[in-house]
Amino acid sequence: MLEGLRVGDHGEKSVEVTRELTIAMHDPSLPEVYGTPMMIYLMEVAAAEVMQPFLPDGWISVGVEVNVRHLAATLKGERVTAKATVIELAKNLVKFEVEAHDSRQLIGSGTHTRAGLDLERFKRGLERREQG
Repeated sequence: MLEGLRVGDHGEKSVEVTRELTIAMHDPSLPEVYGTPMMIYLMEVAAAEVMQPFLPDGWISVGVEVNVRHLAATLKGERVTAKATVIELAKNLVKFEVEAHDSRQLIGSGTHTRAGLDLERFKRGLERREQG
């Protein structure tokens, strides 16, 4: 599994910060700045996109660990780019160094680990959980 994926492989994902991505979306009394959960999500998507071409057909990746610091505020209207770089491979686990930048500075950094898994097997497990 993950044949061909190598340490150093990387990808990026960008988004414009809209009101829906700010902390003000949940509390209008707060400033319209990019929310930490949204930054982490962008980092996770960048990492998932790095892994996906190397997964077997019918497999997906899921996040299993996040260790990220949000370092600076980003205002609504700015663009944020997250970068994920493979730093470690172990069986079906891939560890990434992740970082996010806006047009001015580094706004977040840390690590993120993802696991590859068979989507049908995962769905069967969810069905068993739903049945009790």
